[in-house]
Amino acid sequence: MSTLSASAGFGGSLILVPTLALVLGTKSGVALAALLRANNLVKVFAYRTTLPFRKAAVVIAMVAAGSFLGAKLLVSAPERAVTFAVIFSFAAAFLMETLDLTRWQRAGSPVMAFAAGATSGFSGTSGPLKGLAVRGLALDRLHLVGALSMVSLVGDATKTAVWTDAALLTGGDYLVALACLPLMFFATFLGRRFNTRIGERGYTGLFWTVMAGYTWRLLAGL
Repeated sequence: MSTLSASAGFGGSLILVPTLALVLGTKSGVALAALLRANNLVKVFAYRTTLPFRKAAVVIAMVAAGSFLGAKLLVSAPERAVTFAVIFSFAAAFLMETLDLTRWQRAGSPVMAFAAGATSGFSGTSGPLKGLAVRGLALDRLHLVGALSMVSLVGDATKTAVWTDAALLTGGDYLVALACLPLMFFATFLGRRFNTRIGERGYTGLFWTVMAGYTWRLLAGL
């Protein structure tokens, strides 16, 4: 999970959320998954020289706002409607990338960022929306991963604060996350090493592979 997340900049919840939800139940699994993604803090450190603070500021703010709202709602929103909306967004973004409609993609980044945060807040994963929102900033590979790392960190920190206040996360959960930190460090720097070796074309393929994985998981849940 941490290696994939550090390589692509996102995608850890693709594996972590369904696994923990199956073992612990939906709410507890979603909440613990956000806490275990503390590897986003390690990712921000690993990509500290390529963090586009200014370019990503609006996206980060919108993700934080959406995450707060989504975390409050958690699973009360109609899951099926959200699934269809996320799949539609993925298809639209893929079409925009193919046709090089970058102006429209950039204009839609704040909206997708808010939707990504809200979706992540009540389902545990933003699906492809977070990737699409940051992709619209037109960054190079390393700055793109840096931006995704910052966005993920802010979103998960927001959700964790809300769920800790609601007693969905306890001291025992924090101890589990602390115990996983050494593994997170190793996996994160392994993922960064892989990212620096695959080149722009290889990263583009990895990015859309993760996006396709999110979409497949959403379709499987219909």
